[in-house]
Amino acid sequence: MKQIIIILTLFINATIYSQVGGENVFNFLNVNTSARQVALGGEVLTLYDDVNQPLWNPSTINKEIDNQASVSYVDYLADINYGSATFAHLINRHFGTLHAGITYVNYGKFIGADETGQETGTFGARDLVVSIGYAYKIPKSYFNLGVNLKYISSSIENYTSSGVAFDIGITYFNDIKPYIFSAIIRNVGYQLSMYDEQRESLPLEIAIGASYRLENVPLQWHLTIGNLQQWNIAVKNPSNSQTSIDGTTINEDITFLDNAFRHVIVGAELFPEKVFNLRLGYNFRRGKELKLTDSRTFAGVSLGFGLQLGRFKFNYAFTKYHPISNTNTFTLNIDLAKKNFNK
Repeated sequence: MKQIIIILTLFINATIYSQVGGENVFNFLNVNTSARQVALGGEVLTLYDDVNQPLWNPSTINKEIDNQASVSYVDYLADINYGSATFAHLINRHFGTLHAGITYVNYGKFIGADETGQETGTFGARDLVVSIGYAYKIPKSYFNLGVNLKYISSSIENYTSSGVAFDIGITYFNDIKPYIFSAIIRNVGYQLSMYDEQRESLPLEIAIGASYRLENVPLQWHLTIGNLQQWNIAVKNPSNSQTSIDGTTINEDITFLDNAFRHVIVGAELFPEKVFNLRLGYNFRRGKELKLTDSRTFAGVSLGFGLQLGRFKFNYAFTKYHPISNTNTFTLNIDLAKKNFNK
């Protein structure tokens, strides 16, 4: 009990103020590359059997993901491409399992120009983060405490920046119970080198999550309440503004309940333990902010599937961040511990 109180104290002390979206450096740290997580809404915390989950929540590192590897690719907007690779290995039964991962973003090519508008050629931009994680099972309990350590590198043309960060999470998991609970503090860190002379903060995020598997139906529910470090995360959508007869623009009125739901992400996984499974998710904040009044955009909705083929599992997710562009996420999981294809 004393250990759990200490852990909760660490979580409370780390709950410091942070801005949401576009006001920090290294915002790519809060974009998910796992097709399974993306299909379930993008911020699931409790996938205890997935080698990709520790990139988001290190307290899910456990011996069951030993010798599993994964590669992911995200065909994002325009020429932007995301990708990640992960691997977990059980060192021994006393020490436990280590998890390693790398995530990159390639923003494509840009045309450079001087102050007079003359083109100076092309340049690129990219982001990269390398992480290593470890989880400790608290004795005589069903709680796992996990930590990710991350090194971050970013470059735009000849400007570079770097930083260090860590994630800390705690998960309750009992394999005879149908539910899992988790809490996470992500991206607590420091910008080591700056693009210019101004040091910026990292995109801190605090979230809690839960999963529940129904007893008589092959369905597992996932719920995440994110961005707990900042209550007011609502941004008025210009598409919801109205213009009166005299030409006055009336902006969207965001209520207490509307703002509260923007912290919520829900997902459902059908046939979670079968060879083929289906997934559906909804991100309330994304749905509100990307909604268009005169067009059905399916903003906030994500869907996908998983297909197991021996030691390989292929996951796919479809999301829509823009009315004229789709985002596709592909993940291939490989169980290196299986001795043959049919096992």
